[in-house]
Amino acid sequence: MGRVIVCDGNEAAAWGVTLARPDIVAVYPITPQSSLAEYISQFVADGILKAELIDVEGEHSVLSVLQGAALAGARTFTASCGQGLAFMFEPYFRTPPLRLPIVMSIVTRDGISPQCVWGGQQDAMTVKEAGWIHMYCENAQEILDTIIMGFKIAEHPKVMLPVNVNHDGNYLSYGVERVELPEQKDVDAFLGEKSINWHAALDPERPMGVDPLTGGAGGAGPALFVKYRKGLCKGMQNALKVIEDVHQKWAEIFGRAYAALVEEYCLEGADYAIVTIGSMSGGGKDAVDLMRDRGEKVGLIKVKTFRPFPLKAMCMALSKVKAVGVVDRSVSFGWNSGPLYQEVLSSMYFLNRRVPTVSFIGGLAGSDITIEHFKFVINITAKALAGNIPPEPIWLNEKCTLCGD
Repeated sequence: MGRVIVCDGNEAAAWGVTLARPDIVAVYPITPQSSLAEYISQFVADGILKAELIDVEGEHSVLSVLQGAALAGARTFTASCGQGLAFMFEPYFRTPPLRLPIVMSIVTRDGISPQCVWGGQQDAMTVKEAGWIHMYCENAQEILDTIIMGFKIAEHPKVMLPVNVNHDGNYLSYGVERVELPEQKDVDAFLGEKSINWHAALDPERPMGVDPLTGGAGGAGPALFVKYRKGLCKGMQNALKVIEDVHQKWAEIFGRAYAALVEEYCLEGADYAIVTIGSMSGGGKDAVDLMRDRGEKVGLIKVKTFRPFPLKAMCMALSKVKAVGVVDRSVSFGWNSGPLYQEVLSSMYFLNRRVPTVSFIGGLAGSDITIEHFKFVINITAKALAGNIPPEPIWLNEKCTLCGD
């Protein structure tokens, strides 16, 4: 058993980074990620983390610096959220096709405007189609453990893709919990030797071009571009098995087991379930326990890996229930629902039957999703068993205390 500390989610993330021994870290602070950057800076100053900490002028440069470092063979880490992630988008979108195994925390934050610096998942959900692996954490211990696992997943030869380890701003970034730090020697053995960019490292003895122009005069043409895209998609699908294998290995070594893709909670004998993602899952499980004690046949499906989407695992969970209520902490503007709700609906195409599904949106701008909210969600989802499905999403936390609406 390693050393036990009490810390918030951002410090847990910083410890995970430190134990993974990156060579280069570049982080520009932004609320609610800022203290993560500060913890890492302190660890470097104290000699706990022996990494090059690069001070840059903004998030665009953060990821641009790390791209060069990863191409040269360095293990790299960064973190961002909200408007910082938006400023980072150009190099963010460029990272996966270059197959660079950078690990990055998104300390999730809601969108702007109206002006908001509080928690939500809109930022991470907005960039979900950029080609990064996305995993969501429920608590501080899972943050630390998943960041370490993130490096092993990203650097796997069959994956070689960047990984986002997402944890909810405010709730996990500042929430204080008991966290166990694994022994450094055990983490070193788990991660093994670095293999950052075995196929395309920058080397003065072996000069090469990176990111070639694939179209236009003298270009290689669309066929090369298609090859890049197809390879990226294959790497994403390969990641599903690798993520499961890495989680299993983690459980064997450290004794902490997590559902790698989708967690099934109290689905045995359940008639219906709620679907959650991120820190809300703890409150959802408490509500399920309370309603189970009252005789309700309800369970919970928690999504850990969101990209690549774990279709088979989700279908397996959905096949066990007759109705679901999906709780999102962000919105899909084009569908008037939450993005997780849309993923669940898409999964149902591969089932032999239709499962009545209700969309709930809550926790925006840092608002609470309480046990009472989940009991409400459970009651509405129970009614869907009889075909009573609301025609539009149900917005939790909608009442405005300022305007009286």
